[in-house]
Amino acid sequence: MTLKIRIDDGTPPYEQVRAQISEQARSGALPVGYRLPTVRGLAETLGLAANTVAKAYRALEADGVIETRGRNGTLIAAAGAAAERELASAAQEFAARARRLGCSEEEAVAALRDALRAVYR
Repeated sequence: MTLKIRIDDGTPPYEQVRAQISEQARSGALPVGYRLPTVRGLAETLGLAANTVAKAYRALEADGVIETRGRNGTLIAAAGAAAERELASAAQEFAARARRLGCSEEEAVAALRDALRAVYR
């Protein structure tokens, strides 16, 4: 696992950790079942506070990217189908809310594109 934290980047360090682990899990660079370092171990390696890494791990667990198994450590979860279901659910919620707000389909798609650009760039 390779993580690089850029302090001069406007993105908070915990979000950089979360995004990089999430991307590596999705790409297969971190395979399902891969054991992640402990919070303290990763914090020391990256020169971050343990609470920063713990916050990233909590977010990853909430997203279904990792799972913590007590003494067995923190592992990359089998997220494929679960992640797709969650994404579909979020998309349905967005569409329903856009309709309740009186937005046209074109307006909703434009708003979604803007949000995706903001997150992925």
